[in-house]
Amino acid sequence: MSRDTGPAPVGATGRLGAERAVLRLARPYLRRLLGAGLLATATELAALALMSTATWLLMSAAGRPPLDRLTVAIVAVRALAIGRGVLRYTERLAGHDAVLRIVTDVRTRVFATLAARRGTADQRSGDTLSRLVSDVDTVQDLMLRVLVPGAAAALVSVLAVGGAAVVSPAAAGVLAVGLLLAGVALPVLATVLTRRGAAEVAPLRGALASDAVDLTHGAADLAAFGAAGAALRAATGRADRLARLERRLAATGFAVDALGVLVAGATTAAVVVAALRADVSGVLVGVLAVGTLAAVEVASALVGAARQWSGLRAGLTRVAALLTAPTDAPSGGDRPVPTAGHHVRLDGVRVRYREGAPPALDGVDLDLPAGRRIAVVGPSGAGKSTLAAVLTGAVEPDRGRVTLDGTDLSAYRVEELPRAIGGLLAEAHVFHATVRENLLLGRGGADDAALDSAARAAGLLDWVRAQPEQWDTVVGEDGGQLSGGQRQRLALARALLAAPGLLVLDEPTEGLDPAAADAVLASTLAAVPADHSVLLISHRLSGLAGFDEVVVLDAGRVTQRGHHDELVATPGWYRDQWLIQVAAEQGYLALAP
Repeated sequence: MSRDTGPAPVGATGRLGAERAVLRLARPYLRRLLGAGLLATATELAALALMSTATWLLMSAAGRPPLDRLTVAIVAVRALAIGRGVLRYTERLAGHDAVLRIVTDVRTRVFATLAARRGTADQRSGDTLSRLVSDVDTVQDLMLRVLVPGAAAALVSVLAVGGAAVVSPAAAGVLAVGLLLAGVALPVLATVLTRRGAAEVAPLRGALASDAVDLTHGAADLAAFGAAGAALRAATGRADRLARLERRLAATGFAVDALGVLVAGATTAAVVVAALRADVSGVLVGVLAVGTLAAVEVASALVGAARQWSGLRAGLTRVAALLTAPTDAPSGGDRPVPTAGHHVRLDGVRVRYREGAPPALDGVDLDLPAGRRIAVVGPSGAGKSTLAAVLTGAVEPDRGRVTLDGTDLSAYRVEELPRAIGGLLAEAHVFHATVRENLLLGRGGADDAALDSAARAAGLLDWVRAQPEQWDTVVGEDGGQLSGGQRQRLALARALLAAPGLLVLDEPTEGLDPAAADAVLASTLAAVPADHSVLLISHRLSGLAGFDEVVVLDAGRVTQRGHHDELVATPGWYRDQWLIQVAAEQGYLALAP
């Protein structure tokens, strides 16, 4: 089973492999991009023509010619000034329209890839967010700050040399050399100087995003283990490293820009000298001088494009890795999921997240025919949540088989599997939406009677009816307006509404007091149809007497299995834990009023 170890190096897919992978998604919008590029070229040409025409007008007016000789130039200056603004606005409108469409496609593809990937221990939510937001934004910058302005600058430079050749071929030759220096040599220099530092910026930003998530969401855990200081120092070190890199890149950019100013001045002086030697009239010499400054400034946009390209390559590589590299998720087959039966088996399943690490599951066997109810218990880290992930297809085993009605799980259509195997998994997400909308994710189109039934079984209905908005109550981001117990009951109600053939429940009563937990578990099991099977993962052993089998996991292996009464009577982990929990909960209940 493949694992995500980060983006492949650029060289692995060719020198421009990352750019090609991203630009493939731009093909449907090629006409829009071409239109934006032509508008950008027209804008720069209007600016160049405006400077040249205005210079001719001012210098000619100094000789006090008849007004009719200046009328055309006056009108042209006004038209070019207005046209430049209109063209710039239209170019930005067309360019952003095309690029935002492309970015939408890229972000959709990246999100789909991340959503389909198997969960691994080394995936970090902060880094994932960085890829989905910051890295995808580099696609926008590639189009708007590299390709469009770079192409426009190159085309305008060629046309500027052609226009200068009409006045003075010698001056045009000097201008061509200056434009080559400003538009080719300086961009190459900027790329060489910034490549190494720019390549480190995107990974560092991803690492800092992960640090921010760890330091905020994991603050309590870090403090409990005395690791807050070390984590903060590591994050500060990365932040300082990023700041140093950005300062170095800014200093390099300043130096290259200074060279660009020198090239512009030297080119202008050389063009003036060449024009004077060619006996060009004084007015046209001034036009050539100002036009040269404007043309070199346009060509200098290639320096900015090169600098942007160097800074974007690391982010583009990370995006391209998600667009082109295979994910951990299986492609799935074309076999439809059966509508009844749903006999699930695990035979010798082993899961290892990292090479060299102990397996999370090792040789686990389970038999879940329709209607069977099995509870899986064990200490923290025993592999219970991994078992749930294997059953639902979120994690693919390294060894062994997972079958549904005798057929490998991978042979079925991925989008239909939740109908057969699903439920409440660890860290079930609650969306910033209403109670109704969160529940309907389980089964779209469910009526109020079905919502009432699921919420009643999960112990949520009384709370819903007590709210002013009832089903339309907004629960907040990640269920922030709910207590921990209410959030868990909402996720449980959604799982019950979905009613898969095998209902997997990972700690469904977490956050509830013992009495409420027992009541919710009993009502949940009563709401499951008799021909549907249940796999319950729980740290509490109360309420397991009604299950057909209880399986004890420890370090990924099955250490005990049997009926609740048998395990309580047999020395081992289950019996010890049962006695501890009974004593603790009796003490808890004795303190209750």
